[in-house]
Amino acid sequence: MKAHVLKLRRILRPVVRESTYRHDPLLINSFGRIQFPSPNHARVSWRTTRAHPRVLAMNVTTIVLINGLWMTALSWEHWVKHYTDKGYRVIAANWPGMEGDIEQLRRDPSSFATLGLSDVVDHYEQIIRELETPPIIIGYGFGGLVTQILLDRGWGAAGVAIASAPVKGIARLPLSVLKLAFSVLGKSLSNKTASLTAEQFHHAFANSLTETESLDAFKRYVVPAPNRVLLQTALANFTPDSAATVNFRNDTRAPLLLVAGGKDRVVPSSLVKANFELYRESKAETDYKEFRDRTHFIIGQDGWEKVADYVLGWALSRANGSKLTAISNQTDAWSVQLST
Repeated sequence: MKAHVLKLRRILRPVVRESTYRHDPLLINSFGRIQFPSPNHARVSWRTTRAHPRVLAMNVTTIVLINGLWMTALSWEHWVKHYTDKGYRVIAANWPGMEGDIEQLRRDPSSFATLGLSDVVDHYEQIIRELETPPIIIGYGFGGLVTQILLDRGWGAAGVAIASAPVKGIARLPLSVLKLAFSVLGKSLSNKTASLTAEQFHHAFANSLTETESLDAFKRYVVPAPNRVLLQTALANFTPDSAATVNFRNDTRAPLLLVAGGKDRVVPSSLVKANFELYRESKAETDYKEFRDRTHFIIGQDGWEKVADYVLGWALSRANGSKLTAISNQTDAWSVQLST
């Protein structure tokens, strides 16, 4: 029993080593990523970062965070610090062309206005391709859709899709999703980007915040979104070779956790459950978790730490190939038990 306990502690304890960086750890390179230095760690015996269904005892030290539509990588700022303080190397890269401060991107979105979904997926695939070991991939909103596609392509040690935009195959999109998409598109048909108003953000994203809190978040994080990405997702079911296509029967992809917020007005839990059901015939592990009091701004509203810790605990237990099982899926806390 003592040996099992020690094994459990080794698996869930973050890898923390002495860093060789003595200056400010924030690094920004040509990818526009927010990257914190990696703890020194022993390399695994294989050099490729492609997912492998039989890799055991994987020493995962890198987390890739993928932001959603209408936001930049800055939206992950609290998660980046939270995971970095635990000893992980964290990469929060912007979508292509979205480098620069929020005000600049609002004034001139031309650098990312023509982006399509495949452009975004390919961008993150290239970042992950350069890593020496498979990372945990965590995506939010449209970043959750990107995460599912990346896992389907064979990347990552484990993936988490939080309030994911819909993949192709969900038969009935909730009215709330269509209403938001076409309301912003209707006001932006003459442009290549669609913008949210502060009122739309408060109603759809930050409905648990006060007007003042919501406005502060809006000013800090929100930027225009490429119309093309919106249309590709909204019309995915009517497009034969849609960029939002995922092979739900892929048995060799990495484990996937789909996370929903019970008070989400953009991606309601019914949509995330429908996404989960599409994976039923796959032998690859797929889990569902709902945080009942969370809105679409789940990564930024009070208590985001519980979500961050839960998804990391889940990902570590699955990525390590260990015999760990979640005791309960009805709590915001993460606890595991050794399977018999």
